[in-house]
Amino acid sequence: MNGLEFLNNIDAEPVRPVYVLCPYKHPRARNPSYEPVLAQRITKELVDRFVDESLKDLAYSHFHGDESDVKEIVETAETFPFLAPVRVIVVSSAEKFETGKSAEHLLRYIQSPSEHTRLILICNSLDRRQKFFKTCEKHAFVLECAELKEHEVSLWVNKEVENKGKTIEPAAVKALIARAGLRLGDVLNAVTVVCDYVGSNERIRAADVEAACADVAEEEVWALTDAIAHSETGKAIRCLRQLLELGKHEMEIMGLINWLLKTAYTVASGEGAAKLPQFQVKNVRPLAEKLGPRKLRDAFALCMEAEVMLRTTGVNNELALELLVAKLAAPRRSPSAAQR
Repeated sequence: MNGLEFLNNIDAEPVRPVYVLCPYKHPRARNPSYEPVLAQRITKELVDRFVDESLKDLAYSHFHGDESDVKEIVETAETFPFLAPVRVIVVSSAEKFETGKSAEHLLRYIQSPSEHTRLILICNSLDRRQKFFKTCEKHAFVLECAELKEHEVSLWVNKEVENKGKTIEPAAVKALIARAGLRLGDVLNAVTVVCDYVGSNERIRAADVEAACADVAEEEVWALTDAIAHSETGKAIRCLRQLLELGKHEMEIMGLINWLLKTAYTVASGEGAAKLPQFQVKNVRPLAEKLGPRKLRDAFALCMEAEVMLRTTGVNNELALELLVAKLAAPRRSPSAAQR
């Protein structure tokens, strides 16, 4: 079942003894789609539904798959709850028990679960060809937690803002998603920042989002990107110096430049660009269009040379960064093109 659909109708859903939260894999997709925040929210709602807060110490257990013994998990699940109607067990990273003897122990329980226990397995990945998934599909309740689409994220934003006692304009929702993207972790962080920014004001406007998410250093990073894209070497070096004056370490700036180039490559190649925040795509597109995939690969080589220089030689770090920025900003032909 679709995880978001389940969450929206959770009060009307019948109780199941075993829940499996996992990624969604479209038959034609190369990679599965997974939204961990959705899985976390479903888990919280289930725990709140089944366990009274006053009995949590007695009736609730949380295990981590990468550091827990599956036998202990099964024994706990089979133990009758003390002073509570049901026992709730949450297992994070449960994909660790997907194969081997661990899988056999857990699968035996899944096929014959205790009626006094609610077992919630959170799997960050699952191989649908394995016996584990097929058994869960048959004997447990599988919830596929796919990444949300833009209109679903918009509804999520409105609900989160409403829970904080505020309202948000449609234009502000669009501005927030453009800044944060579609991953709920980033979206929730942005909602918190914006709500803190507006304070006692009950209405959030697009201008509030722009102001709350603005950062002086971030603006300089985008100014640097724009200068490199338009071959404005002097402006690019001034932006670099401004970042240094704002307290950015040389290696941090090196990391930022690498990130900018990787993001530009994603946009230029079209591979995964749809998953990037619109705000980032808009800002790196001129750089992606100037260099293109081939020249961006050359730019990666320049960055690697500069990073090696920063780490292993006694060169002046600021000078090395200025040299890198100057090379990136200057109009140039790729070595492969020059040879033809």
